[in-house]
Amino acid sequence: MRMQSLATTETWPVPTAAAAVVRADGTVAGRHGPTGHRFPLASVTKPLAAYAVLVAYEEGGVELDEPAGPPEATVRHLLAHTSGLAFDEHRVSAEPGTRRIYSNTGFEVLADHVAKATGIPFAEYLRQAVLEPLGMTATVLEGSAAKDAVSTVDDLVRFAAEVQAPRLLDARTVRDAMTVAWPGLAGLLPGYGRQTPNDWGLGFEIRDGKAPHWTGALSSPRTFGHFGQSGTFLWIDPDAGAACVALTDRPFGAWAIDAWPRFADAVLTELRA
Repeated sequence: MRMQSLATTETWPVPTAAAAVVRADGTVAGRHGPTGHRFPLASVTKPLAAYAVLVAYEEGGVELDEPAGPPEATVRHLLAHTSGLAFDEHRVSAEPGTRRIYSNTGFEVLADHVAKATGIPFAEYLRQAVLEPLGMTATVLEGSAAKDAVSTVDDLVRFAAEVQAPRLLDARTVRDAMTVAWPGLAGLLPGYGRQTPNDWGLGFEIRDGKAPHWTGALSSPRTFGHFGQSGTFLWIDPDAGAACVALTDRPFGAWAIDAWPRFADAVLTELRA
Protein backbone atom coordinates (compact mmCIF):
# COMPACT_ATOMS: atom_id res chain seq x y z
CA MET A 1 0.00 0.00 0.00
CA ARG A 2 1.99 2.93 -1.31
CA MET A 3 1.04 6.46 -2.25
CA GLN A 4 3.83 8.63 -3.56
CA SER A 5 2.28 11.74 -2.05
CA LEU A 6 2.66 10.33 1.47
CA ALA A 7 6.42 10.07 0.99
CA THR A 8 6.62 13.88 0.89
CA THR A 9 6.44 13.75 4.69
CA GLU A 10 10.14 12.87 4.47
CA THR A 11 10.80 16.46 3.37
CA TRP A 12 9.08 17.95 6.41
CA PRO A 13 11.48 19.51 8.95
CA VAL A 14 10.46 17.11 11.71
CA PRO A 15 12.33 14.34 13.55
CA THR A 16 9.59 11.75 12.96
CA ALA A 17 6.49 11.68 10.77
CA ALA A 18 3.97 9.03 9.80
CA ALA A 19 0.92 9.29 7.56
CA ALA A 20 -1.85 7.23 5.99
CA VAL A 21 -4.92 7.55 3.81
CA VAL A 22 -8.06 5.47 4.29
CA ARG A 23 -10.96 5.39 1.86
CA ALA A 24 -14.63 5.60 2.79
CA ASP A 25 -14.99 1.83 2.27
CA GLY A 26 -12.34 1.21 4.94
CA THR A 27 -9.53 0.20 2.61
CA VAL A 28 -6.16 1.79 3.31
CA ALA A 29 -4.92 3.55 0.18
CA GLY A 30 -1.43 4.03 1.57
CA ARG A 31 0.79 4.23 4.62
CA HIS A 32 4.19 5.82 5.10
CA GLY A 33 6.60 6.09 8.00
CA PRO A 34 6.38 4.49 11.47
CA THR A 35 2.60 4.19 11.59
CA GLY A 36 2.76 2.19 14.81
CA HIS A 37 4.75 4.90 16.63
CA ARG A 38 2.85 6.61 19.46
CA PHE A 39 2.62 10.41 19.22
CA PRO A 40 0.97 12.99 21.49
CA LEU A 41 -2.15 14.12 19.62
CA ALA A 42 -2.72 17.52 21.27
CA SER A 43 -6.09 18.78 19.99
CA VAL A 44 -6.65 15.82 17.67
CA THR A 45 -7.82 14.40 21.00
CA LYS A 46 -11.03 16.42 20.62
CA PRO A 47 -12.66 14.39 17.80
CA LEU A 48 -12.08 11.21 19.81
CA ALA A 49 -13.60 12.78 22.90
CA ALA A 50 -16.52 14.14 20.88
CA TYR A 51 -17.22 10.71 19.44
CA ALA A 52 -17.39 9.27 22.97
CA VAL A 53 -19.84 12.02 23.95
CA LEU A 54 -22.00 11.13 20.95
CA VAL A 55 -21.96 7.48 22.00
CA ALA A 56 -23.11 8.60 25.46
CA TYR A 57 -25.90 10.54 23.76
CA GLU A 58 -27.06 7.52 21.75
CA GLU A 59 -26.88 5.32 24.85
CA GLY A 60 -29.12 7.75 26.73
CA GLY A 61 -26.46 8.91 29.18
CA VAL A 62 -26.71 12.54 28.08
CA GLU A 63 -28.84 14.68 25.80
CA LEU A 64 -27.24 17.11 23.37
CA ASP A 65 -29.52 19.92 24.46
CA GLU A 66 -29.38 19.34 28.21
CA PRO A 67 -27.71 22.01 30.39
CA ALA A 68 -23.94 21.69 30.71
CA GLY A 69 -21.24 24.21 31.47
CA PRO A 70 -22.08 27.91 31.93
CA PRO A 71 -25.66 29.12 32.50
CA GLU A 72 -27.84 28.60 29.42
CA ALA A 73 -25.18 26.42 27.74
CA THR A 74 -25.72 22.80 26.67
CA VAL A 75 -23.73 19.74 25.67
CA ARG A 76 -24.17 20.83 22.06
CA HIS A 77 -22.73 24.28 22.82
CA LEU A 78 -19.66 22.70 24.44
CA LEU A 79 -19.09 20.37 21.48
CA ALA A 80 -19.37 23.26 19.01
CA HIS A 81 -17.20 25.77 20.92
CA THR A 82 -20.15 28.10 21.43
CA SER A 83 -20.60 27.76 25.21
CA GLY A 84 -18.91 31.11 25.84
CA LEU A 85 -16.11 29.58 27.91
CA ALA A 86 -12.65 31.06 27.42
CA PHE A 87 -9.87 29.16 25.68
CA ASP A 88 -7.98 27.79 28.66
CA GLU A 89 -9.65 29.03 31.83
CA HIS A 90 -12.96 28.73 33.65
CA ARG A 91 -14.16 32.16 32.62
CA VAL A 92 -17.26 33.02 30.59
CA SER A 93 -16.43 35.38 27.72
CA ALA A 94 -19.75 35.46 25.85
CA GLU A 95 -23.35 34.36 25.99
CA PRO A 96 -23.84 30.80 24.69
CA GLY A 97 -24.46 30.61 20.96
CA THR A 98 -23.22 34.12 20.18
CA ARG A 99 -19.50 33.57 19.45
CA ARG A 100 -17.22 30.74 18.37
CA ILE A 101 -14.62 30.66 21.13
CA TYR A 102 -12.31 27.68 20.70
CA SER A 103 -12.13 26.26 24.21
CA ASN A 104 -10.03 23.53 25.79
CA THR A 105 -11.87 24.30 29.00
CA GLY A 106 -15.17 23.58 27.29
CA PHE A 107 -14.06 20.05 26.42
CA GLU A 108 -12.79 19.46 29.94
CA VAL A 109 -16.14 20.61 31.34
CA LEU A 110 -17.87 18.36 28.81
CA ALA A 111 -15.81 15.34 29.89
CA ASP A 112 -16.64 16.02 33.55
CA HIS A 113 -20.32 16.28 32.65
CA VAL A 114 -20.31 12.92 30.86
CA ALA A 115 -18.38 11.28 33.69
CA LYS A 116 -20.95 12.47 36.24
CA ALA A 117 -23.87 11.44 34.04
CA THR A 118 -22.53 7.95 33.34
CA GLY A 119 -20.70 7.28 36.61
CA ILE A 120 -17.59 6.33 34.61
CA PRO A 121 -14.35 8.37 34.47
CA PHE A 122 -14.19 9.92 31.03
CA ALA A 123 -10.91 8.30 29.99
CA GLU A 124 -12.40 4.91 30.82
CA TYR A 125 -15.65 5.76 29.04
CA LEU A 126 -13.68 6.73 25.93
CA ARG A 127 -11.81 3.44 26.10
CA GLN A 128 -14.97 1.36 26.49
CA ALA A 129 -17.15 3.29 24.04
CA VAL A 130 -14.72 4.04 21.21
CA LEU A 131 -11.15 2.80 21.53
CA GLU A 132 -11.76 -0.82 22.49
CA PRO A 133 -14.57 -1.48 19.96
CA LEU A 134 -12.41 -0.07 17.16
CA GLY A 135 -9.31 -1.99 18.19
CA MET A 136 -7.41 1.22 18.99
CA THR A 137 -5.17 -0.55 21.50
CA ALA A 138 -2.31 1.97 21.31
CA THR A 139 -4.48 4.98 22.12
CA VAL A 140 -4.73 6.32 25.67
CA LEU A 141 -6.23 9.48 27.17
CA GLU A 142 -3.67 10.55 29.76
CA GLY A 143 -5.24 13.76 31.06
CA SER A 144 -7.36 16.50 29.51
CA ALA A 145 -10.09 15.40 27.11
CA ALA A 146 -9.16 18.46 25.06
CA LYS A 147 -5.53 17.64 24.34
CA ASP A 148 -3.90 14.75 26.19
CA ALA A 149 -4.43 11.60 24.13
CA VAL A 150 -1.54 9.59 22.70
CA SER A 151 -2.09 7.48 19.58
CA THR A 152 -0.67 6.07 16.36
CA VAL A 153 -1.46 6.55 12.70
CA ASP A 154 -2.65 2.94 12.56
CA ASP A 155 -5.17 3.57 15.34
CA LEU A 156 -6.40 6.84 13.85
CA VAL A 157 -6.92 5.10 10.52
CA ARG A 158 -9.41 2.86 12.35
CA PHE A 159 -11.13 5.92 13.76
CA ALA A 160 -11.22 7.69 10.38
CA ALA A 161 -12.73 4.58 8.79
CA GLU A 162 -15.40 4.52 11.51
CA VAL A 163 -16.35 8.17 11.00
CA GLN A 164 -16.73 7.60 7.25
CA ALA A 165 -18.81 4.43 7.66
CA PRO A 166 -20.16 4.45 11.24
CA ARG A 167 -20.72 1.28 13.19
CA LEU A 168 -20.62 2.68 16.72
CA LEU A 169 -23.04 5.50 15.96
CA ASP A 170 -26.09 6.03 13.81
CA ALA A 171 -25.03 7.64 10.54
CA ARG A 172 -27.47 10.48 11.21
CA THR A 173 -25.63 11.36 14.41
CA VAL A 174 -22.33 11.53 12.52
CA ARG A 175 -23.91 13.70 9.82
CA ASP A 176 -25.02 16.05 12.60
CA ALA A 177 -21.45 16.17 13.91
CA MET A 178 -20.09 17.20 10.50
CA THR A 179 -22.82 19.81 9.93
CA VAL A 180 -22.24 23.43 10.94
CA ALA A 181 -23.66 24.22 14.36
CA TRP A 182 -24.67 27.86 14.82
CA PRO A 183 -23.83 28.92 11.24
CA GLY A 184 -22.27 32.28 10.61
CA LEU A 185 -20.40 32.74 13.88
CA ALA A 186 -16.96 34.32 13.59
CA GLY A 187 -14.02 33.37 15.75
CA LEU A 188 -10.32 32.66 15.96
CA LEU A 189 -8.98 29.49 14.36
CA PRO A 190 -5.83 28.70 16.37
CA GLY A 191 -2.75 29.38 14.27
CA TYR A 192 -4.74 31.00 11.44
CA GLY A 193 -6.36 34.05 12.98
CA ARG A 194 -9.91 35.32 12.75
CA GLN A 195 -12.24 33.49 10.39
CA THR A 196 -15.63 34.80 9.32
CA PRO A 197 -17.41 32.50 9.60
CA ASN A 198 -15.45 30.06 11.75
CA ASP A 199 -17.62 27.03 11.08
CA TRP A 200 -17.61 24.04 13.39
CA GLY A 201 -19.68 20.93 13.83
CA LEU A 202 -19.86 18.82 16.99
CA GLY A 203 -16.21 18.25 17.85
CA PHE A 204 -15.03 18.60 14.25
CA GLU A 205 -13.84 21.76 12.52
CA ILE A 206 -15.45 22.28 9.10
CA ARG A 207 -13.39 23.79 6.30
CA ASP A 208 -16.10 25.55 4.27
CA GLY A 209 -14.47 28.63 2.68
CA LYS A 210 -11.83 29.35 5.31
CA ALA A 211 -8.61 30.91 4.11
CA PRO A 212 -5.91 30.48 5.11
CA HIS A 213 -6.44 26.92 6.25
CA TRP A 214 -4.46 23.82 7.16
CA THR A 215 -6.15 21.69 4.47
CA GLY A 216 -5.52 22.21 0.76
CA ALA A 217 -6.87 24.32 -2.07
CA LEU A 218 -8.30 21.09 -3.53
CA SER A 219 -10.03 20.14 -0.26
CA SER A 220 -13.79 20.34 -0.60
CA PRO A 221 -15.74 22.80 1.56
CA ARG A 222 -17.26 19.77 3.30
CA THR A 223 -13.87 18.63 4.59
CA PHE A 224 -13.85 18.30 8.36
CA GLY A 225 -11.41 17.20 11.04
CA HIS A 226 -8.89 18.68 13.44
CA PHE A 227 -5.25 19.56 13.83
CA GLY A 228 -3.11 19.61 16.95
CA GLN A 229 -0.40 21.89 18.25
CA SER A 230 1.90 18.85 18.57
CA GLY A 231 2.13 18.77 14.75
CA THR A 232 -0.74 16.37 14.06
CA PHE A 233 -3.87 16.32 11.92
CA LEU A 234 -6.80 14.26 10.74
CA TRP A 235 -9.02 15.39 7.90
CA ILE A 236 -11.91 13.68 6.18
CA ASP A 237 -13.06 14.85 2.75
CA PRO A 238 -16.48 13.35 1.95
CA ASP A 239 -16.30 14.51 -1.66
CA ALA A 240 -12.99 12.66 -2.13
CA GLY A 241 -14.29 9.64 -0.23
CA ALA A 242 -11.16 9.48 1.88
CA ALA A 243 -9.48 10.57 5.08
CA CYS A 244 -5.86 11.42 5.83
CA VAL A 245 -3.92 11.20 9.10
CA ALA A 246 -0.45 12.64 9.71
CA LEU A 247 1.37 12.64 13.03
CA THR A 248 4.71 14.26 13.82
CA ASP A 249 6.83 15.11 16.83
CA ARG A 250 7.45 18.78 16.02
CA PRO A 251 5.06 21.45 17.33
CA PHE A 252 2.78 23.18 14.84
CA GLY A 253 4.28 26.31 13.34
CA ALA A 254 5.26 28.02 10.11
CA TRP A 255 6.60 24.75 8.73
CA ALA A 256 3.13 23.15 9.00
CA ILE A 257 1.33 26.19 7.60
CA ASP A 258 3.53 25.81 4.52
CA ALA A 259 3.67 22.02 4.22
CA TRP A 260 0.23 20.73 5.14
CA PRO A 261 -1.91 22.37 2.40
CA ARG A 262 0.55 21.30 -0.31
CA PHE A 263 0.53 17.80 1.15
CA ALA A 264 -3.28 17.67 1.14
CA ASP A 265 -3.38 18.79 -2.50
CA ALA A 266 -0.82 16.13 -3.46
CA VAL A 267 -2.83 13.43 -1.67
CA LEU A 268 -6.10 14.49 -3.28
CA THR A 269 -4.50 14.72 -6.72
CA GLU A 270 -3.15 11.19 -6.39
CA LEU A 271 -6.50 9.87 -5.17
CA ARG A 272 -8.21 11.35 -8.22
CA ALA A 273 -5.68 9.98 -10.72
